[in-house]
Amino acid sequence: MKIAIITVSNKGQELAAELKEKLDSDSTIIRCDLYHKNVKKHFPVLFEEYDAIIAVMASGILIRSIAPLVESKATDPAVINIDDNGNFAISTLSGHLGGANKLAKKVAELIGATPVITTSTDVNSKLGIDVMAKDLYLSIDNPKEILHFNKAILEGGEIKLTVNPNRNFDYLFTYLNNNTLEINVSIYYSSKMDKDEIHVQLDEHEMTLKERKIVVGLGCRRGKECEAIYDGVVKSLDDLKIPVSRVNMLASAEIKKDEGGMLELSSRLDIPISFVELDKLKLFHSSDVKKSEFVMSKFGIWGVCEPSALIMAGYDSKLIYKKTSYDGVTVSVAVGK
Repeated sequence: MKIAIITVSNKGQELAAELKEKLDSDSTIIRCDLYHKNVKKHFPVLFEEYDAIIAVMASGILIRSIAPLVESKATDPAVINIDDNGNFAISTLSGHLGGANKLAKKVAELIGATPVITTSTDVNSKLGIDVMAKDLYLSIDNPKEILHFNKAILEGGEIKLTVNPNRNFDYLFTYLNNNTLEINVSIYYSSKMDKDEIHVQLDEHEMTLKERKIVVGLGCRRGKECEAIYDGVVKSLDDLKIPVSRVNMLASAEIKKDEGGMLELSSRLDIPISFVELDKLKLFHSSDVKKSEFVMSKFGIWGVCEPSALIMAGYDSKLIYKKTSYDGVTVSVAVGK
């Protein structure tokens, strides 16, 4: 998640600096930038360039500033409102698909604030269909139907999920079994379904959830054993709360194509691994990739795990877990659009 923190007062600016320092140490936060004053100038840019905006200011200023920019729950960034004293972290916009509710709770814990959540499913301890899609990195083909499904969930209606029997959907079953929020679902199987889709139906209403491609990027010292690489991958996925069975691919650079530990991991997890050609890595550019002078001096590329994951996740993919080191193993995670 790329986050912008915007402030209007000196006190708010101090709180923002404290919060940024804590967020920067979180591997799930790809970037955190600070902005001060000039809210009318900054907000249109922040809406376009960031996944989430944390506004340390009075709610009136925030609401008047973002009102002309709000378009859709499917595209609007998460917006969190914090007062200058850091008493409350209010999920203001895009609570589910944008992740504002979870971010508000995270921020509140970091600064000792009270999180404020107002979405109906959450306050009634129900699992929204859009929350499930967000948590499992599934795209929604018809976001307008979200309101109907969530209303039915609030009223105790039974949601029908249909999946392909030839795809491992353990991640879905584990998620539903472990989730503490209530949802009444029944699971059906149909070989007519695409393997990467989950069909959702209730009465005459339906929509399709489609897996966004999740790629785990890997780097390691020469000869690193499978168990060490596995431990790094599991720790990273645990941070993201993503089951291993949800991962679509492993990726690294072609210089690692004979790494026995990576090949063994692919076999062990039953997840394919791709090795990206050096020419592609040399041409690839992203402002989110951490540049390594050592890797550049040795192989002529700026990095291994992050660019490999982004390339294999496809066009317009983004990092959801930045390069993190685990005793000679580096892991990152990217997701397709």
